[in-house]
Amino acid sequence: MTEQLNKTELTGAVTRLYVTGDLGAKVAVALDEGQTHYLLHVLRAKTGNLVSLFNGRNGEWLAEIAQAGKRGVTAVCLKQTQKQRGTPDIWLAFAPVKKTPSDYLVQKATELGASALLPVFTRRTIVTRVNQERMAANAVEAAEQSGRLSVPEIRDPTSLDKLLASWPERRRLLFCDEGGDARPLAESARGISGPAGVLTGPEGGFDPLEREALRAMPFVTPVTLGPRILRADTAALAALAIWQSVSGDWR
Repeated sequence: MTEQLNKTELTGAVTRLYVTGDLGAKVAVALDEGQTHYLLHVLRAKTGNLVSLFNGRNGEWLAEIAQAGKRGVTAVCLKQTQKQRGTPDIWLAFAPVKKTPSDYLVQKATELGASALLPVFTRRTIVTRVNQERMAANAVEAAEQSGRLSVPEIRDPTSLDKLLASWPERRRLLFCDEGGDARPLAESARGISGPAGVLTGPEGGFDPLEREALRAMPFVTPVTLGPRILRADTAALAALAIWQSVSGDWR
C-alpha cells in the first residue's frame, strides 16, 4: 500500500493544504481557487495524486485527488495520518512594523506555535494600517510548511488602551519592557501554568506613559529579553521561543 501511495505523491513529501471544511473518511473536499491554481499549474497535479489536508479540528488526512480540471480540484479523504493536537495557549500581541518584517514575523510566529496574533497600535507605532488578509495568508502558508495542525487566529487591530481594557484577567501578559527592574522572561515564564500572552512594542519602543499604565495592570508581568536592544520583530520571536522552551511544547 505504501509503495503504491508513494508513486502518486506530487513531490518528495506529500503537499499539505489547509482547508476550512470538515475532514473524515471518504469525505470529499473542494479546494479553493488558489489551491486549485497551485496544484494544477505549479505542481501539475492529476487525478490520483495525493495531498495532505488539515483544518485545525479533525487532524491531518491523506487525500486522493478525485477531480482535477476546469471545474476545480476535489480531493477525497483516505485515512487520518495525525490526530488533532492542540498548540500551547500563547498569544502574541505586537506593534505592527513595516511590510516585510511583518510578513516574516507572522510566518515565524506561526512556526513557533503562537495560538493568536494581535496587532496593537501604540503611541510610537509607525505603521497605520494592517493587512489582515495578508497576515492570514502568511499564517496559512507557514502552518502548511511547518507541519502544524492549526492556523493561529488573526485578531482585529486595536489600540493598546483597548487591548488592556479587554484583556482576560486570568491570562498573564508578559510585557517585554526595555528598562527598569524587569526580570528575565525565562524566569517569569516558569511560574505560569495557564494561558499567557506576550506583548512587544514598535521600533521606537513604548512611550513612558504606556510603560506606566502596563506596569499598573494586575495581570501584567514586566520582563526583559537581555542586555541588548532588539529589533521589534526579533524581540517578538525571541520572546515566543523563550516561552515555548520554558512553559510551552518545546520542553
